[in-house]
Amino acid sequence: MGVCYEHLSYVERLEIDAGRRDRLSIRAIARMLNRAPSTISRELRRMGPYIPGYSPAQALHMALWRRAENRRGRRKLIPGSPLFEHVAASLREGWSPRQIAGRLGRMEDGDYPGRISHESIYTALYALPRGELRRELLAALRQGRQNRRPRSRGTDRRKGFVSDDIRIAERGEDVSGRLIPGHWEGDLIKGAANRSAVGTLVERTSRLVLLARMDGLDAATTRCAFEAAFENVPEPFRKSLTYDRGTEMARHAELTERTGIKIWFCDPYSPWQRGSNENANGLIRQYLPKGTDLSAHTQDDLNHIAERLNNRPRKVLNFETPNEVFARLVQQAAATAAGCCASG
Repeated sequence: MGVCYEHLSYVERLEIDAGRRDRLSIRAIARMLNRAPSTISRELRRMGPYIPGYSPAQALHMALWRRAENRRGRRKLIPGSPLFEHVAASLREGWSPRQIAGRLGRMEDGDYPGRISHESIYTALYALPRGELRRELLAALRQGRQNRRPRSRGTDRRKGFVSDDIRIAERGEDVSGRLIPGHWEGDLIKGAANRSAVGTLVERTSRLVLLARMDGLDAATTRCAFEAAFENVPEPFRKSLTYDRGTEMARHAELTERTGIKIWFCDPYSPWQRGSNENANGLIRQYLPKGTDLSAHTQDDLNHIAERLNNRPRKVLNFETPNEVFARLVQQAAATAAGCCASG
């Protein structure tokens, strides 16, 4: 059991002051207060650099200040420190505090200036004094909705092209369990007044993001845009695509014929069945805000946005980046194929 320690009270400090005035020794004052001599010695020594003599009121004030400082703890993120500059630079690159903290935790001790939690990053940012630096760094944080949208269900009014054999209920465990790479989720994000759109694709295992420029919103345009996006994906990684029941995917059979990718359709009004894609769409909105004309962006612009997202560490990937995970999966697939050829 630990020793119970009580701080000196104001009355005891008055007794110390009286003992010093009577020229009593430190040990005599300690016996009078039933305290250890080292306690009295430290109390007097703390006052020495600041005030000549001993002031009970000032000593109590300093003790309370020290107690508050110890309770608050020292801040790790001090503007100008190496750790703060690293965090600020990562925020400017579009990383979230959780990604920054997780990536720091993966680095060797000598490579980075320290470790910090994402909560400490948020606390430090909001504690910054008003000014340009505070505005800049807070603006770099992702802004979520004030209230979550209810996951309400409704009646499917878009029947006709989704047969029972391509409903998500028929999708195999290898897809839903993310056991095998090459399965994707897709969607469109709309621009101002729903007059423009960008196609979004997310690989379920690595969370790799692909963005496809759209010249229109009809089914033929969607099929062409997604076909072009999958051209740069190795064939072993074009297994399936899970989509919602938007009519823009009405020509899914042609997409399957041209790319070899199997299409699955979610249940009506069930966006959480494409959870990775929904999450990615939220990240993409940081670069393609609602209410803007998305047709103004070229495919090169969209590729740059996708590259930034794919180079961010993700908590779900143990703070590896989607690019790192996808590259490793491609290497493993190539090594497996080479081994099969050699044995054949």
